Amino acid sequence: MTYFISQAHLLAADSANLSQSNFLWLRRVLLSGVLVMCGVFWSPAPLSAALPMVVDGQPLPSLAPMLERIEGSVVNISTESEVRVRRGADPFFDDPFFNRFFGKRSYDQKRKRQGLGSGVVFDADSGLILTNAHVIQGADKITVTLQNGQEALAKVIGADKDSDVAVIQVDLQGLKAIPLGDSDALRVGDFVVAIGNPFGLRQTVTSGIVSALGRSGLGIENYEDFIQTDASINPGNSGGALVNLRGELIGINTAIVAPSGGNVGIGFSIPINMVVQIKRQLLEYGAVQRGRLGVRIQDLTPELAEAFGIDARRGAVITRVNKDSMADSAGLRAGDVVVRANGKEITKGAELHNIIGLLPIGERLTLNVVRDGELTTVATTVKNIDQDATVGASMNSRLSGATFGVLGNQLAETAVEGGILVTDVERSSPAWNAGLRKNDIIVSANRKTIADLDTFRMAVSQQSVLRLYIIRGSGALFLLLQ
Repeated sequence: MTYFISQAHLLAADSANLSQSNFLWLRRVLLSGVLVMCGVFWSPAPLSAALPMVVDGQPLPSLAPMLERIEGSVVNISTESEVRVRRGADPFFDDPFFNRFFGKRSYDQKRKRQGLGSGVVFDADSGLILTNAHVIQGADKITVTLQNGQEALAKVIGADKDSDVAVIQVDLQGLKAIPLGDSDALRVGDFVVAIGNPFGLRQTVTSGIVSALGRSGLGIENYEDFIQTDASINPGNSGGALVNLRGELIGINTAIVAPSGGNVGIGFSIPINMVVQIKRQLLEYGAVQRGRLGVRIQDLTPELAEAFGIDARRGAVITRVNKDSMADSAGLRAGDVVVRANGKEITKGAELHNIIGLLPIGERLTLNVVRDGELTTVATTVKNIDQDATVGASMNSRLSGATFGVLGNQLAETAVEGGILVTDVERSSPAWNAGLRKNDIIVSANRKTIADLDTFRMAVSQQSVLRLYIIRGSGALFLLLQ
């Protein structure tokens, strides 16, 4: 409008040189032009805010056609579970003073807990759906709802907590499977779309790009090789689809960084190629049968490369080889630097950790290793993780509720000499109440170094007081059980 107002002033200034009739004629023309233009911008008539369907004869880009093909493959998952909550029967008796005389009075209260998540149909004929293990963990009832409103109860085929992948099954007609893509072909900057049910809002679609690949060391799962994306992922998106612009499934959405409780543009998805490896074992065995090689590893740093006198700048350094392990039999040595595994380049310890941990038991493993500046090839297989299923109570009553096993690849990056792994701890058990937790590494007991399960049994047997030295995550602590 500024342009027309300035032109009106200019014409008015020149009107002194025009005849009265000419001036009136010009004024009518000018005003009519201004009013026409005002009508374009300020007309009270309703106008469409939509973009034109075509520009220069070409249709505008839209995700709608792709989404229409695959949205029906993403389902809503709701869960119900019953949890026991132990509470004091009367606040009066919760007072420590009265507990000394009357004892601790309590009762178990049952509560219903509900959860929401998403899933992706990958086999329509068999009714098989991929989701996250944490979505269905502990659920007594799992309900799957399709885009068209159909509902059915689902059963669990298998779940793997270490990778957070699960397979469930429903008996429903009209399921639609999503095509699988190749997550190894992804590049940073590729456009992606997340589909799920955030906060219970069904069939929500967000878009973004691949922000990073191969994210690990986040402490979210034991096996991490995440796709990072800025496509908005929120609670309820877990188990949903991350797809490329062809509508191919390239990841299962699983976690976000949310310091304020909401999405901040940092979401993580499990690559579909990893998911496929896991779901094969879940379908066949109902669980993932992980193998172990018998090594401890860490990332290759420039300082280590210089110390070893090698040119490699990326890889996984073997820091220890367990005696009589498959690695020992294959001739691997401490100080070897693994640069490729089964043809895949290894840039850090977590990548080798994932490859070994996801290989089925008995699978062939070929490693390209730099040793003393020379590149050599080592071929071996992985074998079953040797875990002791005996509960801790058989060793010492103070360990009731805990089970123990040898250190497997899930803790391969931990620089610990010797030790045993706490494989599980039952909540509210004596071991739990004493502070013992799953994935703790016990390296000494009553000042005796723990090399294996046998030395641990000897150290804790018949002892009235247990003093345990534990590695937990990146820290260490002492626990006193008495």
